[in-house]
Amino acid sequence: MAELYIGLMSGTSLDGIDVILAAPRRRGFHLRSALHRPFSPQLRKQLFALQASGPDELRRASLAANELTRACAAAVRSLLSRARVAAGAVTAIGCHGQTVRHQPRAGYTVQLINGALLAELTGISVVCDFRSRDIAAGGEGAPLAPAFHSALFRTPNRDRAVVNIGGIANVTSLPARGRVTGFDSGPGNCLLDAWINAHQRLPYDRGGAWAARGRLAPRLLERLLADPYFRRRAPKSAGRETFNLDWLRQRLTANPRAVDVQATLLELTACTISRAVQTYCPDAGEVLVCGGGARNRALLSRLAALLPGSARCGHGRAGRRSRARRSPRVCLARAPDPAAQARQSARGHGRARPACAGRDLPGLRIIEPLGRQARQEFHSAFLISNQRVSAAVTTVTSDRQD
Repeated sequence: MAELYIGLMSGTSLDGIDVILAAPRRRGFHLRSALHRPFSPQLRKQLFALQASGPDELRRASLAANELTRACAAAVRSLLSRARVAAGAVTAIGCHGQTVRHQPRAGYTVQLINGALLAELTGISVVCDFRSRDIAAGGEGAPLAPAFHSALFRTPNRDRAVVNIGGIANVTSLPARGRVTGFDSGPGNCLLDAWINAHQRLPYDRGGAWAARGRLAPRLLERLLADPYFRRRAPKSAGRETFNLDWLRQRLTANPRAVDVQATLLELTACTISRAVQTYCPDAGEVLVCGGGARNRALLSRLAALLPGSARCGHGRAGRRSRARRSPRVCLARAPDPAAQARQSARGHGRARPACAGRDLPGLRIIEPLGRQARQEFHSAFLISNQRVSAAVTTVTSDRQD
């Protein structure tokens, strides 16, 4: 019987939890089941507030991590029930957690999740903390996306680029030969979502319809593009600390129509993505677009205009695979041992040397009846066996556009 893994992810859009059940194959994976669970309004508010400094942060972060973990455990139980699979049949859960601070240049990144609690609540071994080792090795703290894109979409016949448009947009260069590289190009949906929420009380701009009604504000776009982030050489990474409503409002020198600002923000996303592809993937004959932003028709139209003859989304064999049967789009980064996993992800986001991403937490509930010595022996055996497992399964973004 094929090994089964569960992947849990909540991205920068802060919309909810994506969870999948998948079996790895020699190339890619077989998706068994998937679902999306929206955050409760209270949890979303707590997580959003932790994106910036505030009082009593340590306590609030710890409580939010526990609440998020319980929501993840509930999502896992729902997934297993839907798939009619017992928890004991699952080898491991890969859980990314919710990023609330990401400062690789300062040497840290913070993803909220209580992996030990998740292992206790589900009885399944948990792999988490994917980013910190990558940063410790000199990377940008985003080791999985380039490895996943390479595993699923790389081909020896042509150069490709993969653009994943979540809250932040990231680009992976997949040359037919040579080194795979990846980085964040800049804002994806985060500014578009925040602006329409502030002015229309909507969670996202469905299909880019509101932006399509506005007019580009060239001077505003020029000020936005003047941000030093866009001049930095890759590899680089960004988050809500960099691109947020405060950042935008500091650059609004006049009083433009809200709909025109939305149109300009869409152009900002399209422009920075296209420039990143042209600069770092100049020979890409094909650009595969995935993530929630791939459902923004207005954005795709601008990308097609700025990248003529190359941009595509949801078409052909690669496009269907990235859709994952209308379920959350998934990343499956799996290797037979930690060394291979490290080689697989090496230098994906600027790391100076290979580094094994992820921290393993056994599902301790299954050994609770054992004595102390037996538990220690079991734990040692688990760590040894994990040299064969060492898997990370994550989702990138939900089927929703935001």
